[in-house]
Amino acid sequence: MSAAETSARVSAAGLRAQERAAKKAERERQRRIERDEAAERRRAAKAGFANVNNPRRSMLMTVLCAVFAVYCLFPFVYLLINATKTQADFTSTFGLGFGKSFALWDNIVTVFTYQEGIFGRWLINTLLYVVVGAGGATLLAIMGGYALAKFRFPGRKAVFAVIIGSISVPGIALAVPQFLLFAKLGLTNTPWAMIIPSLISPFGLYLMWIFSEQAVPTELLEAARVDGASEWRTFWTISMPLLAPGIVTTALFTIVATWNNYFLPLIMLKDSNWYPLTIGLNQWKDQASTAGGQAIQNLVITGSLITIIPLVIAFLMLQKYWQSGLAAGAVKE
Repeated sequence: MSAAETSARVSAAGLRAQERAAKKAERERQRRIERDEAAERRRAAKAGFANVNNPRRSMLMTVLCAVFAVYCLFPFVYLLINATKTQADFTSTFGLGFGKSFALWDNIVTVFTYQEGIFGRWLINTLLYVVVGAGGATLLAIMGGYALAKFRFPGRKAVFAVIIGSISVPGIALAVPQFLLFAKLGLTNTPWAMIIPSLISPFGLYLMWIFSEQAVPTELLEAARVDGASEWRTFWTISMPLLAPGIVTTALFTIVATWNNYFLPLIMLKDSNWYPLTIGLNQWKDQASTAGGQAIQNLVITGSLITIIPLVIAFLMLQKYWQSGLAAGAVKE
């Protein structure tokens, strides 16, 4: 055997030995990783919720969440089922069981045609109150909260005290004084009796104040001022995009509050042509208790289902902004 062949065989044996050593080292590394992961899982199981990356599974919490979910979804399921019934089936069948006939489409058509289509008028009124009232409240809250957060002026602390005091006063306590004031001004039984009170949202103002403090860096505003941008342009082009999560959060709160408002229109409005959906559906519900009144619970249920659909759509579409808005400022950087 020549020296070249011997050298080649030695080199091949050396390579095979290196490959075996590398594979052995890799197997050892994988075993170490598995041991470390097992130890981490055991430590996480002992730590429980102290480790946010490995929370302990709790059967009790799962059951409580399931019960809470059922509690929240039960009214919606009840509406879905009973909106498919005729009036006869509604009074003669089990509440969570379907009727003898599926009348959902007939109920929807009847809702929009009953009493010369007054439900459509109530829906338009509600949209008007929400768009003008809740939209105006959101805009005023944005501008007021931003000004309080980024500008220093005399009386700022007094404004803060007034806002906190306004939040602590329930809206129902102000309904009667508002009615007396609007009666003096001759605005009762008009859309302004619903729109003007809806323009004020102390909680929305406070929320935008706190959010603006964290979301809009003062250094960014100073840079814009150095570049010659006016305060108005700085607010609309720089601050507004940064305030988007807070704006959506405030808008959701004001929209829901205006959409579900019941007591204010109850005392302010007498003309059914200006009723929102809440008062109109309640009038339909009470119709059976009046002399010669016709029971139309199936229409009330169907109308209620139609009423909540816009709110469900709004929450599903804006959910990510709503969650980020609530979480903003929760982590210190």
